Amino acid sequence: MPTVTADALRRIGQGFFVALGCRPDDAQIVADHLVQSSLYGHDSHGTLRMYEYARAVSEGRVIPDRSPEVVSEHTCTAVIDANDGFGQVGATLAANMAIEKARQHGLASVALRRASHIGRAGEYPAMIARAGLLGMAYVNFGRLGIQVAPFGGIDGRLGTNPLAFAAPRRADPPIMVDMTTSTVADGKIRVATNLGKPLPAGWIVDKEGNPSTDPQDYFSDPRGAILPLGGPLGHKGYALAMMMELCAGGLSGQGMAAGDARAPANAALFTAYDIGHFADMDFYYDEVEAMVRHVKSSRTATGVEEILLPGEPEFRTERERERAGIPIDDTTWEKVCAAARDLSLDPTAWKLT
Repeated sequence: MPTVTADALRRIGQGFFVALGCRPDDAQIVADHLVQSSLYGHDSHGTLRMYEYARAVSEGRVIPDRSPEVVSEHTCTAVIDANDGFGQVGATLAANMAIEKARQHGLASVALRRASHIGRAGEYPAMIARAGLLGMAYVNFGRLGIQVAPFGGIDGRLGTNPLAFAAPRRADPPIMVDMTTSTVADGKIRVATNLGKPLPAGWIVDKEGNPSTDPQDYFSDPRGAILPLGGPLGHKGYALAMMMELCAGGLSGQGMAAGDARAPANAALFTAYDIGHFADMDFYYDEVEAMVRHVKSSRTATGVEEILLPGEPEFRTERERERAGIPIDDTTWEKVCAAARDLSLDPTAWKLT
């Protein structure tokens, strides 16, 4: 299992995506996003996406040199069409536009459509929070809708439909929420497949609706399904997934879950709130820190050492992987190297530090 420094992986990724046909700046956006996901410990949205994106380009599902364009714009809103280009490029443009509009008018929502895969949804609210604003993201998978069973059902009828949120703090990393409305992101099932590991109970059902821990039961034909977030209270995750369909798929013009596998693509709705338009900034920051102290003052349950804030595990993993490097499982690395050779790149020349 190789271990690669973040800087080395950014260089490798940038060269890889240029070879795929991206403009250099766009290639850097995509590579940086994947590396940041791996730094946070979300390997499901990190390095393994390199070979998956290469396959998407070869199959014509992603056009690497396409630029996103603003197709409609009003004072506090806009709609961006990524034109089947890399999702991270379109989503970065959308998040930055939401920031600019919110700074002028207090709040703004920017919808994105035809964005292939935007990667880890939490990065875009985090961008907004790093700019000092509150950020939210709602995401669906267009009209695909084959991954997640509705509550009470056994067939995939919805996407994993993540929602994400980030809020700035005065001097610390933001509070960051990044979650699927399903029990798990399907990328984590791909990671388990590459590692040859069984899934935890309660993640998926097989094609007959039976509980399963075999990741191949999810990918089979007919395929299994991921369960909605919440276990016995899965009606809550199911309801949130429907909300993502309506807000992301409906407002973007991309469409909602309908079992149409012809053109799967992320749609998203990014919203930014300029805190100063609503409340005094010192009041806001004082209240955030008071809440943090209050929450962390709780006694811990048996076996728990510390109360962590949403996003805190990611920031701690980031610090450790910046120091020690990013571990990449052998199967993922072999597939990345094979994809690189298909692009006439020489992985043996890559410097991993």
